[in-house]
Amino acid sequence: MRDSRQIVLDALNHRQPPRLPVDCGGTACSGMHAKMVADLRECLGLEKRPVKIFDVCMMPGYIDDDLAELLELDVTLAMPPAVNFGYPLDKWKEWRTPWGQVVLVPELFAFSRSDNGDIFIYPQGDTGVPPSGHMPTGSYYFDGIVRKTDFDDDHADPADNLEEYQILSPAALRHIAKSAEEARAAGRAVVGVMPGGSLNNINAVPGPGLKHPKGIRDFAEWYLSLAARPEYLRKVFEGQTEVALENLKLIHQTVGDAAYDVAYICGADFGAQEGLICSEAVLRDLLLPCYRKLTGWVHEHTPWKTMKHCCGAVEEVMEFFIEAGFDIINPVQCSAAGMDPRRLKDSYGTRMVFWGGGVETQSTLAFGSPEAVRREVLERCRVFSPGGGFIFNAVHNIQPDIPLVNVLAMFNAVREFNGQPPLSGKLP
Repeated sequence: MRDSRQIVLDALNHRQPPRLPVDCGGTACSGMHAKMVADLRECLGLEKRPVKIFDVCMMPGYIDDDLAELLELDVTLAMPPAVNFGYPLDKWKEWRTPWGQVVLVPELFAFSRSDNGDIFIYPQGDTGVPPSGHMPTGSYYFDGIVRKTDFDDDHADPADNLEEYQILSPAALRHIAKSAEEARAAGRAVVGVMPGGSLNNINAVPGPGLKHPKGIRDFAEWYLSLAARPEYLRKVFEGQTEVALENLKLIHQTVGDAAYDVAYICGADFGAQEGLICSEAVLRDLLLPCYRKLTGWVHEHTPWKTMKHCCGAVEEVMEFFIEAGFDIINPVQCSAAGMDPRRLKDSYGTRMVFWGGGVETQSTLAFGSPEAVRREVLERCRVFSPGGGFIFNAVHNIQPDIPLVNVLAMFNAVREFNGQPPLSGKLP
């Protein structure tokens, strides 16, 4: 068996591993779209089979062991108990997508189609209530639908925005235990998702898994409330943190120290292309105490490393992330303002693990030549890899319409850096 887990542990602990560890699919934000998974499997001559979709929003495809072994990936995801539309991930069924691919979706996945071809999905599979997700014609993703826009400040109750955050049920914990065992058996490093810790996650604001959401559920109103209603949101974040903390304890009691190597705590984005979405002062005031509770508990009671996903231009809050107790940042969007790879590595490389940043999905991987992909991957590896602290991954998920030749060029460039022979595939 390859030494995948140990190589990842070396990198996570800022030790130079014998080769660069590679992730693709270890989280919902570090893999590839289900269509790309199927296309890559066909390109590499693997058995044709329905791809499992474990996040009915960004539509990433689960990477089965045969593809993971062929790509020599070093990380795997322990499947969480449910997806954010209220669908448990324990039973699956086939669904034919608008682009013609047969995939596996959670059993409760229920949809309708409008006259113009738009697809709508429903919270907890209940078609008797308004839909909570929308895939426009020609799209590959489901967007959350805002179903409640009015908010009465005179009768505001933070509990309305906490309805979806619940203590894990015995059934959910059994699922977590089974998923952790299956993931560990693969021999790779394991990422476990910690439910409820994603404070200020805008994707969760509309309450896509709730049949009748209450509270602040409009995207714009939520961001305005960071400044206009800070005490309301403080109570929401504090309540969410208490539930997440209890779930952390239950998960650890259920799976033990050895189940995971990485705890995925938070996927909220604070950065856009040119700067922050909200100020560092707001983050420190509303979120820092909550983050410290979650990461502090993990560091005190487990050997797990804590991961923060955050897109965009976030160099100016890297110190905040470190102070908040996060060990890992993903996806390292180097094309955003201030996110120069050398500056990031020089300034934070001994204190923060960079999980991503390996190639730009918005530009080079999508529109560059295979040689341009190769050059960028090799340069990023040379910058980020010295001294450990780097897990190779593209900047966020590989999109469904990226040229396969470029995806192969990405993986082969990493293999070249690692001194491994290239993969060959049958391109369309």
